[in-house]
Parts: sequence; C-alpha cells; structure tokens
Amino acid sequence: MKNIIAENRVRFQLLFFLPPFRYTCHMPVSFFRMSASGVPCDEAEAARYLGYAKNTSPDSAVSDLIHKACAKMQERLAPQAVFDVFPLVHGADNLLSFAGTELHSVDLSRNLLKCARVVLFAATIGPQVDALIRRTQPGGKAEAAVMQAAGAMFIESFVDALNDKIKADEESAGYKTHPRYSPGYGDVPLSVQQLFFSHLPCSRIGLTLMDTLVMAPEKSVTAFIGIEQY
Repeated sequence: MKNIIAENRVRFQLLFFLPPFRYTCHMPVSFFRMSASGVPCDEAEAARYLGYAKNTSPDSAVSDLIHKACAKMQERLAPQAVFDVFPLVHGADNLLSFAGTELHSVDLSRNLLKCARVVLFAATIGPQVDALIRRTQPGGKAEAAVMQAAGAMFIESFVDALNDKIKADEESAGYKTHPRYSPGYGDVPLSVQQLFFSHLPCSRIGLTLMDTLVMAPEKSVTAFIGIEQY
C-alpha cells in the first residue's frame, strides 16, 4: 500500500504551496441538504458492499441484519454537502489549472477532457453514523460489517442525489456533466483532499480532515465533477 501511495505522489504533482485546511474564499458556494428519510435506501447495494455479486442475494439471516442496520442508521443520517464551480484550463502534459491551483494528473485530465469548468464538492452523512458503527463493533464481526456496508451505501446514495442535482442544473443551462472522480483513485492520491478543504468551507457541514488524510465523519466523500458544453 505504501508503494502505491508513493508511486501516486510521483505521478501527481501539486505545483503550489497549499496551507492545510485554510478555506480561501471563492463566492458563491452552494449547500445541499436532505432529510434523513429523503436519502434513498438500497439494501441490495448494501449487500454488494458486503461482497455479494450484483445478481446474488444474501440468505435470510444476513438480509435481516441488513434491513435492521439500514433502518437504524437512516434515523441518524444528517446529509449535508457543499460545492463550488471553478473555471478549468487544460495545459500541456496533463496540467489542470483552476482556482489558483495547478496540478498534473493523467487520469483526472482524461476524466475532465473537454470540460471548461469543474465542480469541487464535499459531502457527509454526519457524525451519528460513525458513532453507531463504533457502538456496533463490540457486538460481533457480522453486525459491524453490515453496519459499515449500510454506511457506505447511504453516503453513496446521498452523493448520487447531489450528483443528480448538479447534473440537472447544468443540463438546463446547456451543459453536461462527467462522472465524478475522487482522490484516492488512479493517479490522484488522498493528499489531494487538502484542495477541497482549502477551496470549500467544509467546517460549515461539520467536516474536517485529519493529519492522516482521513475525513471525520468517516462516511464522507470529496470529488471532482467536470462540466462540458454540449
């Protein structure tokens, strides 16, 4: 794992000094919130996070654990997101420039090809989810694994809803969006998470980035979304 991270850091170069966690004002930012009950619950997707294939159903005992975990967790969701849109300039050698930032990434450049703007967003389903997962851990590995899967399902479900909102807004103005792309994938290391905490007021949705580059609450996502004109 350390070798992979080291290799990614070589391939992906940040070409500016980035003070950690300091939000640099760019207006306007947008906030997106949902009620806990409004976040779609997909128990089949939770099963997939447990390792079940798409067309394979868990047995009745596991299905019951999933159902109970999802019901318990949904009561504790506090879904919030913050996002902003920045002009994007493509340069030579996979250089991307936006919001005073210059960075090289083969994979992100490919994802943002033909995009003139880029969305940066941060989303979370709140601290009570983490607390529920921690309380479940002493109860047994099966229950803890199911609760983790439920959390992964709910944050992705909320992010899908955010993605759909951004997509609909842009399509109404004659633009299309590209698939979202998060730090930690391809040649984009987790250290790039610092960009989001510098350019977005993440603290306003209760989101922080620790020295380990892990976000708190843990069930949170940051990502880029490219915007291309039709």
